[in-house]
Amino acid sequence: MALEAGSSGGGGRGWGGGFRSLMRRKQVDSDRVRAKGQPQLAKELNVPELVAIGVGSTVGAGVYVLVGTVAREHAGPALTISFLIAGIAAALSAFCYAELASRCPSAGSAYHYSYICVGEGVAWLIGWALVLEYTIGGSAVARGISPNLALFFGGQDSLPWILARHQLPWFGIIVDPCAAALVFVVTVLLCVGIKEVATLIDSYKFFLFFTNTQPLMAILFEMLQSSFAQGVVTVLNACVMIFVIVAGSYIGFQIGWVGYKVSDGYFPHGVNGMLAGSATVFFAYIGFDTVASTAEEVKNPQRDLPLGIGAALAICCVLYMAVSVVIVGLVPYFAMDPDTPISSAFTEHGMQWAMYVVTSGAVLALCSTLMGSLLPQPRILMAMARDGLLPSFFSDVNKQTQVPVKSTIVTGIFAAALAFAMDVSQLAGMVSVGTLLAFTIVAVSILILRYVPPDEVPLPPSMQESFHLNQECDEETDRGLLGVGNCNLSQTKNVIVVVESVKDPLIDKRLHKGKMDETKRRKIASLSIASVCVGVLILTSSASATWLPFLPICIGCIIGVMLLLAGLSLLSWIDQDAGRHSFGHSGGFTCPFVPVLPVLCILINTYLLINLGGDTWMRVGIWLLMGVLVYVFYGRTHSSLTDVVYVPVAQADEIYRSSSGYVS
Repeated sequence: MALEAGSSGGGGRGWGGGFRSLMRRKQVDSDRVRAKGQPQLAKELNVPELVAIGVGSTVGAGVYVLVGTVAREHAGPALTISFLIAGIAAALSAFCYAELASRCPSAGSAYHYSYICVGEGVAWLIGWALVLEYTIGGSAVARGISPNLALFFGGQDSLPWILARHQLPWFGIIVDPCAAALVFVVTVLLCVGIKEVATLIDSYKFFLFFTNTQPLMAILFEMLQSSFAQGVVTVLNACVMIFVIVAGSYIGFQIGWVGYKVSDGYFPHGVNGMLAGSATVFFAYIGFDTVASTAEEVKNPQRDLPLGIGAALAICCVLYMAVSVVIVGLVPYFAMDPDTPISSAFTEHGMQWAMYVVTSGAVLALCSTLMGSLLPQPRILMAMARDGLLPSFFSDVNKQTQVPVKSTIVTGIFAAALAFAMDVSQLAGMVSVGTLLAFTIVAVSILILRYVPPDEVPLPPSMQESFHLNQECDEETDRGLLGVGNCNLSQTKNVIVVVESVKDPLIDKRLHKGKMDETKRRKIASLSIASVCVGVLILTSSASATWLPFLPICIGCIIGVMLLLAGLSLLSWIDQDAGRHSFGHSGGFTCPFVPVLPVLCILINTYLLINLGGDTWMRVGIWLLMGVLVYVFYGRTHSSLTDVVYVPVAQADEIYRSSSGYVS
């Protein structure tokens, strides 16, 4: 019974109840809800504006901060290929994001999508990872600003003593007071109010993606009108990068591209080192989901959204690859400055004035990206608190500034502490874990949406009385007591028609066969998706375990490939679920080449995840373990889905239609 399924998502006591609570799913956003009067954003965006948004929010910390670190520690001269692989992985994820963003345009990003498609347990871990991603993203950006600022004072050690970097002798770490101070300044600005600082940032679409309150919608509309200022910053950033490419190429041809003549070859750390570099530089592409988050505002999402995403990613990828080709060629990878690789490359070849041009562009881009990195994280905390998984403290919005001040302050303190004590390579790797986990789950959500979309929806307590009345009516009908009790005349007539039709044995057999066929198809699809995920995990783990003997690696790869191909073949053979057409908001962007594209996305992202390294996973693992404990002892029992019952989609629609004026 539907009531049975729903009650299992209740308190979740015991091991069985705890497992069922992990599978609780929210109701998808729907056209019915939108029609009830929820605020809608104006459809104003076209391809050029989408490209400007994507490029402006993506170009920044990744290229100015990570080039030196990744080249020295992972990729060497093959840094260009690392950027290419990361760009391809980002592009695959972007198309998956685009469909989910157009169908479920609400607060929470990947956390929201996985809560609808996968379940509460996975959604919690993704939300917890996103909190880490954006907090550490801001810390990594702040850590990259201070050495660039120091160049204006005469060198990396020329900042005032109170802001300069210092090494703690007992702990062996280098602290960065300037980075922490910058995070605090941005936190104060964000607490004062987004409206006052909106024109200073490129990444205003993050704000759209992580909030849905009425006053903030008005602010977003005003921010949309400030596209001139945003466009200027984006153009300036692009011009600086083009200057680096042109001027660097001129120097490279003069000196004979000494960086490519190193004795270690093109892959000094091997192919796995290059792939580990791809996983780290994935951080450079995390701004692309800003484009996907604008789905509700795009004039023609079916055409413009994929073009905007593709063009923005292509431009960023080409710029990144061109810059890395030039910089790696100017300076041998082992001699690169890990903090200011681009500026230092020009200084070494006597172009001091070019160093100031590059540094100015770097500071401008990094300051813009710092605000964009710290802005969305409190909104994720707010979305999770609204679902009851975190205390309501994080969902409080200041009445005067219309900003979640409390969660913003918590975010700022945490980000400042990380920026103070951790270096960029550690921070970037941790950011990539959160990003890649989210992108992987988004791809899995696309497969679930297409093949096994939720066929039951949660019914809130306010609607459960109508559900019980309908159940009583059904029970009376089964006993032949039509027209008695709570059944009204229209319900009785409908039931009579159904009962008389079912009396025909041929119709009864056909209905029963159709139901069994659909149940079988959903079961096959579920097993196929599971086979794909398990196969990808085994394949990528085996291929990355270079410390194992050759034979176990081959066996693991063969098993992984067989499971992957079996699942992919079955998904390609069976029909997609007809319910996908009515899932969420209709008429939006549709991800192409399903199931191949999402499966490829899962494969690449998982491989990049595994190649991030043990130290990174150890640090992230501690954070995820903390998240598990928070969920077990708080979120599981305080979830907004604790007291709901689950009913079939058709029955829920009937209940909503019979309850006039209800808005979920």
